[in-house]
Amino acid sequence: MKSFTKRHAPPIHWSKAAKAGLGGCIAIAVLGLMTKFTAQPFLMAPFGASCVLLFAAPQSPLSQPAHVIGGHLVTAFIGLLLHAILPNEWWAVALATGLAIAAMSYFRVTHPPAGANPLVVLRATPGGAFCLSRLCLVRSFW
Repeated sequence: MKSFTKRHAPPIHWSKAAKAGLGGCIAIAVLGLMTKFTAQPFLMAPFGASCVLLFAAPQSPLSQPAHVIGGHLVTAFIGLLLHAILPNEWWAVALATGLAIAAMSYFRVTHPPAGANPLVVLRATPGGAFCLSRLCLVRSFW
């Protein structure tokens, strides 16, 4: 039981925890504003999980920009592709998730929160503008 309650993360100062929370708040607020003004679904649950990695564990290899942007882009594309050719069934969501994990691994852009993108895409059916808007967003960063 003692190993169950043991916390492996080292203690951090309260100011560092507050900065991580503020970073996540600002990032989600920006995505919310982008959603409001562009009518594109930028505000989605996997981005909340990405904020945890980005702001609470920025040194993690899975928090690096290539992993965050590449992982989300690859998995959203796979979700859209399979949504276009498969029915919206449980097995299609499972297949899309498996393919997304394989593609992130192959392209070396593994970002765990991006693994949820195929589920969101297949269930929400956001359309082709969803992936196109992400491509434009990524291009603006470069």
